[in-house]
Amino acid sequence: MADQKYPPVLAAIAEQRDHLKTAEFARTLGRKGHTARNLYYAQGHAWGVRPRRVAGRLLWPISEVARVLQGEARQAEQVAA
Repeated sequence: MADQKYPPVLAAIAEQRDHLKTAEFARTLGRKGHTARNLYYAQGHAWGVRPRRVAGRLLWPISEVARVLQGEARQAEQVAA
């Protein structure tokens, strides 16, 4: 993984990897794994993140997950202002 700054919750789960498993991805966003899988199969993405399929598993890129988390933080700041 590159020397990028990720939100603390994501950095703790990522553990120097480039991709998250579906359960980890969903937990990071406060959802359940089946919700992420259902969205992916229905829309081709979940919350704007497109996973890679490797050996029948969905692997979610950490850089995209960080983008979603940072976007949520910015939205929360705008609402509070």
